[in-house]
Amino acid sequence: MEGIFAIWQRDVIKFLRDRARLFGSFSMPILFLLIFGGGLSGTMEGLISETVPEGADFQYIQFVFPGIVAMTLLMTSVFSSLSIIEDRDFGYMKEILVSPVSRVSIAVGKMLGASTVACIQGVMMFLLIPFLGISYPLASIIQVIPFMFLLACALSSVGLLIASFLKSTQGFQLIVQLLVMPMVFLSGALFPVNNMPGWMDIVVKINPVTYGVDIMKKVMIDTQSLAPAIREAMGLNLTLFGRSITVAEEVLFMIGFTTILVLLATLSFRRTNA
Repeated sequence: MEGIFAIWQRDVIKFLRDRARLFGSFSMPILFLLIFGGGLSGTMEGLISETVPEGADFQYIQFVFPGIVAMTLLMTSVFSSLSIIEDRDFGYMKEILVSPVSRVSIAVGKMLGASTVACIQGVMMFLLIPFLGISYPLASIIQVIPFMFLLACALSSVGLLIASFLKSTQGFQLIVQLLVMPMVFLSGALFPVNNMPGWMDIVVKINPVTYGVDIMKKVMIDTQSLAPAIREAMGLNLTLFGRSITVAEEVLFMIGFTTILVLLATLSFRRTNA
């Protein structure tokens, strides 16, 4: 536990001291918030109000905001794992690998550090809520934070596994850029994904961001209070094999996903040390 805490503490302190990184990672999520929240809100709200009688008061930006927060978690979690390659270049990772600290502790410490950093930035996105003309119950915002951290852990494990195999920052950034956008667009973060082609629906269902976004929307928006027609139109009824997926099942998927990828990263660390 001391090894895990030391690695976690180092990554968090590095993040807090890097103000450019602290504010720079907001640029892409805010850009998407302006484009989708501001540009498409009128179109989506008009479409809902025309097709669903109960949709007169529907706010599209309220639907898309949890997805933007999840996008922040995704980008920060995955890109935080870039520090593994940087630590390897500066020799810090080699010192850790030859130390008595177990490979599992190294992987878990790195994952928790990246997850904490991502969760901090995700929570900071809530500061934008008063300026967007929307509101969420304070209790819902507090309740969603543990789920945000769980999603960040799942996404950090993706970056951890990629970084454990690569030796250059350029290669890491290239692969991550190829993964980030499809994971965002095929998650329901920005638009419904309930009418995807068959092969694309498979990608949606194995995407951890899909379940994280769905949980965040269920907690923050209280989707059960919406009219069934609105939930169907906005893809808020996530199903698998014809049955609705519960929050508990989504949590179990993300825990299992994280565990498998951390174990694979641990094996990669052992190979690296060998």
